[in-house]
Amino acid sequence: MLGPVILAASRSDRMRRLISAAPVTKQVVDRFIPGETVDDIVPIIEELTDRGLELTMDVVGEDITTPGQAAAARDAYLGLIDRLKPLGLGPKVEMSVKLSMFGQALEGGHELALANVRPVVEAAAAIGTAVTLDAEDHTTLDSMFAIHEELRKDHPETGCVIQAYLFRTEADAHRLAANGSRVRLVKGAYKEPAEVAHQKKHEIDKAYVRVLRTLMEGDGYPMIGSHDPRLISIAQELARRAARKLDEYEFQMLYGIRSEEHLRLAAEGHRMRVYTAYGTDWYGYFMRRLAEKPANLRFFLRSVVGHG
Repeated sequence: MLGPVILAASRSDRMRRLISAAPVTKQVVDRFIPGETVDDIVPIIEELTDRGLELTMDVVGEDITTPGQAAAARDAYLGLIDRLKPLGLGPKVEMSVKLSMFGQALEGGHELALANVRPVVEAAAAIGTAVTLDAEDHTTLDSMFAIHEELRKDHPETGCVIQAYLFRTEADAHRLAANGSRVRLVKGAYKEPAEVAHQKKHEIDKAYVRVLRTLMEGDGYPMIGSHDPRLISIAQELARRAARKLDEYEFQMLYGIRSEEHLRLAAEGHRMRVYTAYGTDWYGYFMRRLAEKPANLRFFLRSVVGHG
């Protein structure tokens, strides 16, 4: 049960300093976060799209404490979109945003986050692509879903994320499937209490399949966020039963994890989108990747030992 320990460490300033200072950390972080600037990331975008993959871009950073920082996060996404425009990639490269970066946790945060994210959604639409609102801890979700609903009035392609481990998610999935939303389904990567979330892997997996069935049988566009081979096979079978064509759903996986599987699914004709993060404030994102999967943690520890 190392996941909760790692998630606790992700909120520790002392652990942030220790891990950030470790000489090996940058090389390991680069596996998951391939750049710090737009200039770093554009060649990665071009390489992956040339190989038949699609992307969703995440400018990392969540510790927003002032409206000025929230505005800077907005401007970072607008700068990325401006760089994407001449590439003409359209929906092959979309954005993923965390509303915490746009000021959601500040005073008046709901209105502030909506005001900051709206121009990003509008700019993305202007180059033929879309924005997906990432899910964060359960206390933020009512605000996220309300912002999602508001944005879809003018930009119905705006997506959102739901997390299988939360008890509320099955009801959220029915509502979103009925209104035709683009929905990414993930297992969940935040430490949530037993009162609101499944705690055991087998329970989370079963909930994932129930929710995925709802999405596949609904009127929306399911985005399967998983690296689990068994869940990927189940998703393909559920899509077949729902008579969905290959362009009526997609798979999503993280940059740096199961990269050969990305290419295999794309070669089979599936839409395969790679969640690609970049930026300097990488610590929280990196720690959640370690917490999600024991193999990620083993990779990190092997690298530390090898350079000790």
